[in-house]
Amino acid sequence: MRDDGTLDDPYAPSSPTADMEDGTSAERTPAASRLRTYVRDLTGRRRAQLALATGVVCCLGLAAVAQVCDEKPGAANRGGKLASSELAQRAEQQSAASRGLDRAAAPTTSAAAPSAPATPGDPDTTAPARKAAPARPTHPAPVAGLDEDQMKNAEAIVRAGRKMGVPRRGLVIAVATAMQESNLYNVASGVLPESQDYPHQGVGWDNDSVGLFQQRSSSGWGPVGRLMDPEFATRQFLTALEQVPGWEQMRLTDAAQAVQVSAFPEYYQQHEWRATRVVDAILPAGR
Repeated sequence: MRDDGTLDDPYAPSSPTADMEDGTSAERTPAASRLRTYVRDLTGRRRAQLALATGVVCCLGLAAVAQVCDEKPGAANRGGKLASSELAQRAEQQSAASRGLDRAAAPTTSAAAPSAPATPGDPDTTAPARKAAPARPTHPAPVAGLDEDQMKNAEAIVRAGRKMGVPRRGLVIAVATAMQESNLYNVASGVLPESQDYPHQGVGWDNDSVGLFQQRSSSGWGPVGRLMDPEFATRQFLTALEQVPGWEQMRLTDAAQAVQVSAFPEYYQQHEWRATRVVDAILPAGR
């Protein structure tokens, strides 16, 4: 029996202190369990948050690295593209400059045009397309004992006669006459110093006679300077020959004498065979 007059509960535990402690212990057990659970949950959440944060950081790092890697190849590619573009532009400029030089250097040949080198667009100048240039006439070799100067003078007589349309017989008479008069040299006169101002191949002293046919200006054959021209002198002789009636049927010496009126009329005949051979060398048969 306690001092406060409470009756002991026969069903109460025999040790109130122990009961209190037990009750307190019983009450604290769920609380401690909850606390441990809370701590575990809190620790788990923090670990999860830490892991999550770590994962995010890692992902961000990988993304940054990937971006850097992507940017570097991209930059390299861009650099490569820029470099390629710049090289292409330079090549195009050089090509344009080269074409400009080609246009400036190329003659407007159709150039043939050609040898030029030939430029694109010019007419075909290949060997089959080109026409062969006509061969330049060559002087025949001297014949009948003539030298080169004599042969050239004989050619001048033949050419002048051909231009006039004189028959071959007239050409032979003209060459034979020049053989007798000047030995087929263009001779000036010692009596006429004026005649020596023109090209000549010797000086004669037969009065004022000059040139291949020893024609006299004082007799009306023409000016001295003109008579020193082989072609003019030949035309004067052949014009006078064609005015002689029947000259083509005459002996050579008679036809020549009809024009020249020489003191030695028979001397022309001796040159006929040589004159014929010379004309044949200058004008082959059939011409």
